[in-house]
Amino acid sequence: MNSDGVVEWAVVDSDIGPLLLAATGAGLVTVVFHARPAVRDKALDRLRTRLGAEPVESPGSARLAEPVRQLAAYFAGTLREFSLDLDWSLTSGFNRQVLRELAAGVPYGAVAGYGDLADRVGQPGAAQAVGAAMGSNPLPVVVPCHRVVESDGGLGGFGGGLETKRQLLALEGVLPQPLF
Repeated sequence: MNSDGVVEWAVVDSDIGPLLLAATGAGLVTVVFHARPAVRDKALDRLRTRLGAEPVESPGSARLAEPVRQLAAYFAGTLREFSLDLDWSLTSGFNRQVLRELAAGVPYGAVAGYGDLADRVGQPGAAQAVGAAMGSNPLPVVVPCHRVVESDGGLGGFGGGLETKRQLLALEGVLPQPLF
């Protein structure tokens, strides 16, 4: 847990719908898709339980200003690489290792296979475990699990839904933009 024990959050609009962003003193701790009230409340309960702190709604938070700015620039197509302080406390072990490798090693406009990512962290054959790590990613978009796809060209799963994954890959030029 961060030193001051405070978790600040806000919901911001994006091209893929409302996103809940939460940050601690250490950095951005979670990004939650489709942050309508029911989803938001569930996410806040999870933060409360996992971080042992009461999340405080803080739309003007200095902690959230840079994540909000960088996400807006990303969706506008002007930012290709996030440079944010991240709080990794919602993930650990193998999942954290895989997510850190993903953040560092799969750039904008590129994709990697689940098996490829397993190889990169020295766990060949752990493609399914990599899939589970992607599914549990507390920092989607910023830690780009949308860039992990099936080796046969399938999109694979996605916590935000396949349409959201498609939109993010289209934004990055990996998939064609839908015609309408």
